[in-house]
Amino acid sequence: MRVPNFRHLRAFREVAATRSVSGAAGRVHLSQPAITQAIAKLEEQLGTALFERRSDGMIPTETGEMFLGRSERALGLIRTGAREAVRIGAKKGGRGFANFDQLLTTAQLRALVAVSRAGNFSLAARNVGISQPTLHRAARDLERLSGLTLFSKTSQGIELTPAAVALSQAVKLAFAELEQGFSEIEETLGIDAATIVVGALPLPRAYVLPAAINLLTQERPEVRVSVVDGPYNDLLHDLRHGEIDLLVGALRDPVPIDDVSQEALFSDPLLVVARTDHPLAGKAKITLDDLAAYPWAVPRENTPTRAYFDRLFSGRPMPASIVESSSMVLIRELLLKSDRLTLTSAHQIRHERSMGLLSPLNVDLPAGMWRPIGVTLRRGWRPTVTQSRFLDCLREAGRLSGGAEVA
Repeated sequence: MRVPNFRHLRAFREVAATRSVSGAAGRVHLSQPAITQAIAKLEEQLGTALFERRSDGMIPTETGEMFLGRSERALGLIRTGAREAVRIGAKKGGRGFANFDQLLTTAQLRALVAVSRAGNFSLAARNVGISQPTLHRAARDLERLSGLTLFSKTSQGIELTPAAVALSQAVKLAFAELEQGFSEIEETLGIDAATIVVGALPLPRAYVLPAAINLLTQERPEVRVSVVDGPYNDLLHDLRHGEIDLLVGALRDPVPIDDVSQEALFSDPLLVVARTDHPLAGKAKITLDDLAAYPWAVPRENTPTRAYFDRLFSGRPMPASIVESSSMVLIRELLLKSDRLTLTSAHQIRHERSMGLLSPLNVDLPAGMWRPIGVTLRRGWRPTVTQSRFLDCLREAGRLSGGAEVA
């Protein structure tokens, strides 16, 4: 991820606000030559001019205005994160320094993020390609500037304190915001080499997500799409910390936390599924007693489909043999080689059904056993042009999926 020098960003913001190098110098306590050099280095890193040098002052260019918006959002995120860290630190007996965010360096912020991911100073240093003493010094300088305890030793390594967790989340989001800024400028310059990082839950992997990726890359072949699989809670964490751009899959009701929003694309019915030559296949009327007589393979607890499964057998004995797994590959193989049943969505067996491997049984499920499939986004997230187009591709793929449209 590309991260500019934060001192350069502060200088850039103040030059835009005052329309002069001299005015900015007084605000950020740097000399005029230092401000001029900061702007030049930032322009070199971005590959474009950020200002028009005119007789009436320094006026942001079109790309300058674009990057200014991203810079202000990034600096605002870190300011909010620093305030929250001080608030949390004060509750834990610390004091913290007000406005310490204005003194933070890129090296210190990178060190915080690296340690949060690695849980170890040595591994964090290796991951970012610097020496361990250098990273350790940056991390401790951050503690000194903030007046907060940010790192604590445990038997497993280094843990972030609650104050550091709050600050780290804000920094990751700021880094993601700036990466979007780089991508926007590249799009403006005719270079569409952005990377979209998508968190993918099982349900859309069979059709909707591949269809959306193909639609996007047919139009924009230079765009790179990185798909991250994982449990919902892990992907939600990564979304909220800026590690992924959006999360595609079954939606939660209610929305799990107030800093994300959900958009439904379509609804997918749940089915009781077995191999095509299962003893129950073709039976005209299948009761719950019939289903309970067979072994099952089901999703793990605390997932929506598992909640539907538990609801199906509520008030009656559960099947005697249950295998829990979040892997559809494993569940499919269990079904193909045994008499096990599963409860899954129509989309998840799309290919197996077309190949004659798996098929739904004639079971009248209770009303409401439909899964809303959609996109989860950070609240207030401002997508780039390419990211917006990918959202449109997901909506189009959802309409073409064959599922029920969501109003």
